[in-house]
Amino acid sequence: MNGTKLKQQNAGTKVWDVIKGNPIAVILVLAAIVVGCVVDNFFSWGNLSNLLSNTAVRFLIALGVSGCLITKGTDLSAGRQVGLAACISAGLQLTTNKLFPGLQILPIPVVLLCVLVACAMVGFVNGFFMAKFKLHPFIVTLSTQLIVYGLVLLFMQLGTNGGQTLSGMSEGYRNFIIKPLLTLKTSSGPVTVPRYVLYSTIITAIVWVIWNKTAFGKNMYAVGSNEEAANVSGVNVSKTIILVFVMAGMLYGITGFMDAARIASVNATTGLNYEADAIAACVIGGISFVGGIGKVSGAIIGVLLLQIIFAGLNFLSVDANYLYIVKGLIILIACSIDMRKYLVRK
Repeated sequence: MNGTKLKQQNAGTKVWDVIKGNPIAVILVLAAIVVGCVVDNFFSWGNLSNLLSNTAVRFLIALGVSGCLITKGTDLSAGRQVGLAACISAGLQLTTNKLFPGLQILPIPVVLLCVLVACAMVGFVNGFFMAKFKLHPFIVTLSTQLIVYGLVLLFMQLGTNGGQTLSGMSEGYRNFIIKPLLTLKTSSGPVTVPRYVLYSTIITAIVWVIWNKTAFGKNMYAVGSNEEAANVSGVNVSKTIILVFVMAGMLYGITGFMDAARIASVNATTGLNYEADAIAACVIGGISFVGGIGKVSGAIIGVLLLQIIFAGLNFLSVDANYLYIVKGLIILIACSIDMRKYLVRK
């Protein structure tokens, strides 16, 4: 009997520790439950499918930002890199190409490679200036955010396009991304899950392996926890930081590659403020701004909760402008709680 009581007490203590350690996540879960009770069909199969689809494409950028946060950095250029990748992908897959008149539609692997190289180069610049010149991540990524946006604007002016929205992408490219992976028959009609959900899941699994099962992953956490100690232990700090930002850039590139086909219409504002969503999702998922703390599962949970809240606000017909206020408050409160926990531990 005493053993049973002790187990119950331990279980209760663990639950309380989870609640105390993740107050924002708990609040958002409760808010989602309330919205689900108030709004009819909020947790319908169709809406759940939309939530899954939106989460799948958004948590890749959140994973990229997560790696930066774990090394005590951040990335304000993430959204613009997604926009750059989306513009390149769309520009190389147009059936009537105004950007590059006469250019034939390129094979999908070639387009993906171009996107990965472009965003990896931006990530390399971010990591290089932070690692070699010890510049603050805010300054470096703010600079590259502006540079990448300028490149996007110039790209959209190529040929006879004149900065117009890119649309009319090849069916093969769009089907590669959005063609149904599976279709579920429900009482309210068929519900489809697009292919990019599978791609995103595979990439997330790869990131999990890199973070948890490789020397690079261990070095990443070591640098975030204590850069000086990591350096003394033989970790190449500069190389680790650069690789973290290169990997982040590649994740942004894949996000833009999928987003272009998903939304079927790309312009210079594509990717705007994506980094705000990603940062908010990361702090909700328990990825600390003080470095060295964070999991892949935390990023996924954070993105999912954020998408549920946004969907709930839309169902309640809340003005979309309030979403910016919600995101800002989430980041401010979550970071304040995170810093408070850090000071208590210290």
